[in-house]
Amino acid sequence: MTKKTVSNMYKEQRVGVFVDVQNMYYSARYLYKAKVNFKTILKEAVRERNLIRAIAYVIKADVKDEINFFDALKNLGYEVKAKDLQVFYGGAKKGDWDIGIAIDAIELAPKLDAIIIVSGDGDFVPLVQHLKHAIGCYVEVIAFKKSSSQKLIEEADNFIDLDVNHEEFLIPGRK
Repeated sequence: MTKKTVSNMYKEQRVGVFVDVQNMYYSARYLYKAKVNFKTILKEAVRERNLIRAIAYVIKADVKDEINFFDALKNLGYEVKAKDLQVFYGGAKKGDWDIGIAIDAIELAPKLDAIIIVSGDGDFVPLVQHLKHAIGCYVEVIAFKKSSSQKLIEEADNFIDLDVNHEEFLIPGRK
């Protein structure tokens, strides 16, 4: 699937951007030993269309500079939704926003023309299918293809592969 440009999209589209921060963080760290540039991600997602909401979903893990990171996301124009990392008996940890992202996307979909999911997580395949077929939204996925679900890529109306120009979407010199 090729990247579509603004010239062949409607500039009047109302867009919502839903960012799975954990997925993007670990993908960039694993693939490039770098951090994600969420500013350029948002710019790529919106591409001169009308941004209605941009929501970044984060997990609070009580790590150094976490609050500064959350504030930086807010300053870039994201609404930040945070929840605590779950720690289970025995030390197992879990922190994901899959259901929260799905619920927010479905609730906001009637007010949007295009929904942009920033994640390569295959758990979002049923969400993409529902948004497209039951609600009629145009759905884009933005992620690093090397760490994305092939089925998610196939289901999206458009897939933007961050691997193609990965330097643009990473913060240089950071690990």
